[in-house]
Amino acid sequence: MHLRAKCAVALGGLFLMAAGPSRDLGSEAIPTQPWRTLYAVNQGADDRGSISVYGIDTGHSLIKNLKPVSNVGDVRGVVASALTGKLYVAYRSISGIGRIYCLNIYDDSTVWDRVIVPGVDRLAISPDARLLYVPTWENGSASFINIVDANTGDIVRRVYFSSHSHDTQYPLSGPIFQETKADDGSGKYLYLIDPHNYAVSRIGPFSGVLGPYAIDGTSTYAVTNVWDLWGMQVANLKTGRITTATIPNHPSGDAGLLHGIGWTPDESEVWESGRGSRVYIWDMSDNPMAPKLKGVLKLHSAAPHWLTFTIRGDYGYVAPSKDSQSETEVFNARTHTFVGVIESSENMIEIDFVNGTVSQVGDQFGVGRARR
Repeated sequence: MHLRAKCAVALGGLFLMAAGPSRDLGSEAIPTQPWRTLYAVNQGADDRGSISVYGIDTGHSLIKNLKPVSNVGDVRGVVASALTGKLYVAYRSISGIGRIYCLNIYDDSTVWDRVIVPGVDRLAISPDARLLYVPTWENGSASFINIVDANTGDIVRRVYFSSHSHDTQYPLSGPIFQETKADDGSGKYLYLIDPHNYAVSRIGPFSGVLGPYAIDGTSTYAVTNVWDLWGMQVANLKTGRITTATIPNHPSGDAGLLHGIGWTPDESEVWESGRGSRVYIWDMSDNPMAPKLKGVLKLHSAAPHWLTFTIRGDYGYVAPSKDSQSETEVFNARTHTFVGVIESSENMIEIDFVNGTVSQVGDQFGVGRARR
C-alpha cells in the first residue's frame, strides 16, 4: 500500500484510500468526546519535520498536517506533556545545527525554537513537564547531556558521564536512563541518572555498545539492542544481572546493530527490529530474564529501524530505515496482523483528549506500562 498524501480509513481490518490532501483542521478539530491521536513527525525528504496527526480510533485517518518549523535536516526525537499541552521535537537543521522546538498542542503554534549547543538527540521530559533531558548527539564528542528548561529552551545544567550520548528515557517509574555510542568502553553500559541530585550510576558491561533499549513499568528490567548480537540482552536493574537471548536460525553474516526494541504495554512481549524485513517477537510472560522467541513479523519495508506502541497496546508501529521515504507500518499488536501504513516516521507519540483537554500522552519509546 502507498498512502503518502492520502487518507487511510480502516474498515474490516483493511485500509481504504481516499485521494486528496487533508484539510488543516486546526485546534477546532479536537472533539469533546475521548479521542486518541498519533502525532508523527515525518522523516521523508519531501516533508521532513512536518507533523501528521492521525485518528487512532478512525483507522489512523489523517486529521491534519502541521509545519511548525522549516529547514529540518534530521529529526531526532519527540516528547509531550499532558500537564502543559506542549510537544517538543529535537532536530538538526539542514546545516547540522541541533535545535528543539516547542509546539502548543491546543492551537498548533510554535512557542519557541532554540539552538541547543552542542547538539541534540532522542530526548526525555520530566513528569512535572519542567525539564527536558537532552543528549548531545550520538556522533558528538561532548561528555555530557543538557538539562533544558521546558518553558524557555534555556540550558540550565549539564550532567557529565560519557560521550556520544544518544537515547534518553524517563520511564513510568523513573529515573532518567541514558545510553551512549562511545567506543572507549563506556558505551557498553546503561546509565541511570538521579533526577533530584543528578548522581550517575550504571549497569553493565553488556556484550557490546548499546543501541536502542526499553525499560519496563517498574524500572526492574531493561531490554537492549547490542552491537554484533543476533538477539537482545536483558538486564535486571535491581541486581545488575544480564542475560542474552539469541535468535535461532538467524540470517548469515554480521548482526551489526538490530535497531529498534520495545515492550508491549502489558509487558507480555518484546518486539525487536531485525534484518531482512523482520521484527522478532519475544515472549516475556513467563520470565523476563529468559525470553522465548514466539513469532516473526514479515514487513513490506526492507530495513526496520524503530518501533513503539499505543498506550493501550492495541497497535504497534514499525518504522523504516532513517530518513526513508518508505511508509511506517501499522500492526494489530494483539493478533500480530498488518493493518496498514502511515507516512514515514520513527518519531511518534500518542496524545489523547477528553473534553478537548489533553488527558494523557504516550512515549516515543516502547516502554512497559505494567505495574507488577
